[in-house]
Amino acid sequence: MPQVFEFKLPDLGEGLTEAEIVRWLVEVGDVVAIDQPVVEVETAKAMVEVPCPYGGVVTARFGEEGTELPVGAPLLTVAVGSEGALGPVGLVDSGSGSGSGAEAGSVVSAVGSGAGSGGAGSGSGSGEAEASGNVLVGYGTGAPVARRRRVRPEAMAVPAAAHVTAAAAVSAAVPDAVQGPVAVVSPLVRKLARQHDLDLRQLAGSGPDGLILRADVESAIRALTEGAAAVTPTSASVPESVSAVQPSGTSVAQPAASSAVERIPLRGVRGAVADKLARSRREIPDATCWVDADATELMAARSAMNSAGGPAAGPKVSVLALLARICTAALARFPELNSTVDLEAREIVRLPEVHLGFAAQTERGLVVPVVRDAQARNAESIGAEIARLTEAARTGRLTPAELTGGTFTLNNYGVFGVDGSTPIINHPEAAMLGVGRIVPKPWVHEGELAVRQVVQLSLTFDHRVCDGGTAGGFLRYVADCVEQPAVLLRTL
Repeated sequence: MPQVFEFKLPDLGEGLTEAEIVRWLVEVGDVVAIDQPVVEVETAKAMVEVPCPYGGVVTARFGEEGTELPVGAPLLTVAVGSEGALGPVGLVDSGSGSGSGAEAGSVVSAVGSGAGSGGAGSGSGSGEAEASGNVLVGYGTGAPVARRRRVRPEAMAVPAAAHVTAAAAVSAAVPDAVQGPVAVVSPLVRKLARQHDLDLRQLAGSGPDGLILRADVESAIRALTEGAAAVTPTSASVPESVSAVQPSGTSVAQPAASSAVERIPLRGVRGAVADKLARSRREIPDATCWVDADATELMAARSAMNSAGGPAAGPKVSVLALLARICTAALARFPELNSTVDLEAREIVRLPEVHLGFAAQTERGLVVPVVRDAQARNAESIGAEIARLTEAARTGRLTPAELTGGTFTLNNYGVFGVDGSTPIINHPEAAMLGVGRIVPKPWVHEGELAVRQVVQLSLTFDHRVCDGGTAGGFLRYVADCVEQPAVLLRTL
């Protein structure tokens, strides 16, 4: 007799409390192996594939793609047991089709969750089921045997009451969900309706038994924005006088298309960035200084590096890698800026290693990958790591560890075609160097006016860790290295 185990969204670490389903990697009815990735989720820090600690047949999925789930919420259920015994177990998909969330809850209610948040559980009279090799918070390896519940034959025919209970459980995941007998079980559909002030009781569902689908809500939204006729209400929940045809000469007031307000949830990467920037502004008394620098010699040195042949040949070195190497040299001279402030202890904590973050704009938003131990790397090594992390950011494959732990940030906003900025410090760091675009400008060089490659550098710093003299000295040293790259030879 197979057992059905419920796999809940595990704690993904780094203090994350929720995740959004990006893509399901399995379908209901698929056979999965232990530790096989079953879903791709997006947290506030990265996109990760979540492995399932059970091996068996997927009997239900909870949540559609785009649904945000808290840690501990059910992800899917897996029937574990002999192949022949898996036949009677109902296969439902609460993510891909509306209404199936109730059915999925029924299966768990009738068959029993078995594992809960424990280990892989025990087999059916033949010893312990194989345990997961991955350590997931709440699962892990070597977990104790879970409590078993036998499957009663009459439980396979799920009563209507179980469907109602499961539907209530699904809608309870959204605290402010519309209450009452509304024929919709998808939290995503409810949220979409709330965002556009739609009364679900006035919608006629096109799904089985009048179930309201996402397509029904989107159709109603289009009708409202286009100023179309009122959506046909359901006779079961709307008084007859409301559903009656309006007399000629009268009109129903419709909200104007121009008055529609779009609400975008602050979640995922966008939400994490918003929280961090707001905290930085609240806690850090920042100040900014800036200087223009002649980058002509730096650009010439880069060209010479990249055009070298023979034994001196190597990977191409980017301007960002050179600037990063300059930053590590400057931080060695001014360690005050490679620090953080411990508010509880009222102490400035100077950090021995430089974990250099660099701002990268992606389709998912602004992220700051971190080059570990940058103080021990040369320009070529830093450039290779920046290239690797940039590609991972572009494809959404950065891990939480690659996005945390930075001690200083380099922000190259010149790629956006701007000269200057006053960036917000990446909390809890103490400083950020901003680099504008490098453009030809008139410049006095060796007593004569000439066209040179000029860049604006800005340093935003935490005034608690140092005074203006230290910040100015750091920025002046960076500018000197940009104007005369040979200065770096002292520290090589």
